[in-house]
Amino acid sequence: MKKLIFILMITFTFGAVAQDVEPTFEKEGSKVKATYFHTNGEVSQQGYFMNEKLDGEWKMFNEKGDKIAMGNYTRGAKTGTWMFWEGDSVKEVNFSNNKIAAVTNSKSSSAVVKN
Repeated sequence: MKKLIFILMITFTFGAVAQDVEPTFEKEGSKVKATYFHTNGEVSQQGYFMNEKLDGEWKMFNEKGDKIAMGNYTRGAKTGTWMFWEGDSVKEVNFSNNKIAAVTNSKSSSAVVKN
């Protein structure tokens, strides 16, 4: 009986953890805010959908919760300047018509940026 209770407790624990990493979707005006998670529960990506297409600001985070990328989508296409942080370098990537138009590399004063 003790083994059965132990097995049920372990199963419930893993089930609860798995539920925590399921994406969440919240209606915000005409858009839907989506949040995706790493297996450790930290936010992996967060952004918006409109009419089932990526639209608006989108952020990506590493497993520690540090921001590693940020940019915008317009009707499913990457637009404008996206920032990518890796170590002490920052890449600015400019998009035009959902294609890379230019890339600029620079050094950052801090290794990564918090959300």
